[in-house]
Amino acid sequence: MSRWHSHSHSTISSSAALRLAQLSSHFTPAVSSEQSSTMTKPKTSAQAAHPLTLIPGPVEFTDEVLAAMATPSQSHVSPQFVEVFGDALALLRQLFFNTDKQAQTFAIAGAGTLGWDFVAANLIEPGEEALVLHTGYFADSLADCIATYGGKPTQLKAPIGDIVTLDAIETALKEKKFKVVTITHVDTSTGVLSDIKSIAALVRAVSPETLVIVDGVCSVGVEEIRFDDWDLDLVLTAPQKAIGVPAGLSIFIASGRALDVFRARKVPPTSYYASFAKWLPIMQNYEAKKPSYFSTPPVQNIHALLASLKQILAVPLADRFAAHARMSDRIKATIASYGLKQVAFREGYQANGMTAVYLPEGVALPDLLPRIASRGIVLAGGLHKAIATKYFRIGHMGVSVTDEDREDFDKALAAIKESLAEAGYTM
Repeated sequence: MSRWHSHSHSTISSSAALRLAQLSSHFTPAVSSEQSSTMTKPKTSAQAAHPLTLIPGPVEFTDEVLAAMATPSQSHVSPQFVEVFGDALALLRQLFFNTDKQAQTFAIAGAGTLGWDFVAANLIEPGEEALVLHTGYFADSLADCIATYGGKPTQLKAPIGDIVTLDAIETALKEKKFKVVTITHVDTSTGVLSDIKSIAALVRAVSPETLVIVDGVCSVGVEEIRFDDWDLDLVLTAPQKAIGVPAGLSIFIASGRALDVFRARKVPPTSYYASFAKWLPIMQNYEAKKPSYFSTPPVQNIHALLASLKQILAVPLADRFAAHARMSDRIKATIASYGLKQVAFREGYQANGMTAVYLPEGVALPDLLPRIASRGIVLAGGLHKAIATKYFRIGHMGVSVTDEDREDFDKALAAIKESLAEAGYTM
């Protein structure tokens, strides 16, 4: 079998530099004595007063999750930790609506981005074709990842703020054989929500051997994803958004079909760390409550993941999704009453966990976000490279939504309204 070698680069890519510049538009104020009165302490939280982080991730965390992050040092192969890890992997199945044991859940040290590497290194062999549905910034990044591992991505791009239509997808699938189709369920740069169920059904009808890959980083825990019923092959996510756990894990579920495709590879996976060959037996063993080792798991993050999953699953997921939908409707209606427009303009295809909002004419991000931040609310600037300076983003996920005693969005919407007026905007 041949070996694949990666080549180092001496310079940072322009796309990486651009992403860093765009992400720096998140504005977190330094705390001074004059600003201390703007810090918020939620009624139901024991946390110290702090600016409310209401961006599309990371989100606010519950006290129980933060306490779990403070778990004392513990061996990653101790009986106590094996029990915790096994329970977390089992509960992830419930989050994904999965009962088919041919599939496997994973929780691995890394960022959500690592999920892309698992897809590109394990499910796509060099030279194989991938159809990347583009509804914003993150499709560009996923396509770049696929190309890095030798795959051949074809992007099917929607206009900014719109979806890729089923007709366009069907046409593309009939023109060429694709190993995978990738879908960003919610693109965090635009707030566009894709219809995973309908797209997956179309792929199965037109090209049944094509694997359906879902980037659910900004959707898992907010939007319905029925892994088994919708016949999906891999859904990847990260903990710091609606799952409500500090960053540090790459979380995903892979179908039995996807794992069989991996096992049938002609060449070994093109990554050492992001390899199903290394990680599949580890996850299977931990879920079976057996200690196992390839690379040390982040013990405290796994404790926090279990704490959060127990909270999430303590109520029916349908109720959780409905709560996020109600908050989304409220925020979007209020923003519209201010005379502002969303980036995601197609009704029914707007995310329930975030809202991307165009700035009014005459108001720039430096005029608005610092004013909002001075009121103790941290929002995010634009990320889509074509319109980055023209809009801002509100995250409404997790405990800020589900804890009905919190007043996070009362404060946020008031701060936006007051700051717009201060910046000279008349409603």
